[in-house]
Amino acid sequence: MRILICEDSALLREGLVRLVEDAGHEVVAALADADGIDERVADSAPDLAILDVRLPPTWSDEGVRAALRLRAAWPDLAVLVLSQYVEERYAADLLAGKGGALGYLLKDRVTDVAEFLETLQRIGDGATVFDPEVVAQLLARRGRDERMQRLTDREATVLALIAEGRSNQAIARTLYITEGSVEKHVTAVFQKLDLEPDDSGNRRVLAALAYIHHDASAQNGPQS
Repeated sequence: MRILICEDSALLREGLVRLVEDAGHEVVAALADADGIDERVADSAPDLAILDVRLPPTWSDEGVRAALRLRAAWPDLAVLVLSQYVEERYAADLLAGKGGALGYLLKDRVTDVAEFLETLQRIGDGATVFDPEVVAQLLARRGRDERMQRLTDREATVLALIAEGRSNQAIARTLYITEGSVEKHVTAVFQKLDLEPDDSGNRRVLAALAYIHHDASAQNGPQS
């Protein structure tokens, strides 16, 4: 893959460059801030852009705003956003935006090299992947919803794995059950949550995440 990296920490930026290059990918740009990132994407045509949530000059939401722009302008560009902490509002903004493959990971995941590279490849291949910690917080907020309470413990676990971007095969391996059992759980989850059944990975992940985030957004109200 051709990868663009935008990370203000020189240590992490150079670490990411070496990590992905050692894995056989090409780094087409390594930027310290989002200034001019649109032009760099246009010039270098990366397959995947990795951005920090917080970038100079304010270290607030520059990375998220850049990610939203890039996803809207280049629908085929996969985007992975890295964050130090779980920031639900930013996850919601990314979910609501238009675009293609999407990832939202905590930076701690980068320390597990094999897992990070696997996730990177999945996003590059078109998957939508959200950090398990983000998913867990969204599910916890959603737990008071009547429809969430319809789920069995196993169905709630399956929903969390769906929202992390896991395929039925991967869920079966994780839970040590058959793919047929996973399919039954997935069908039950979507029926109980009043979601349209869908076998395509991205749409079912986005549907699940959009659903479980709805309550958190309503409780938090508009953000300035």
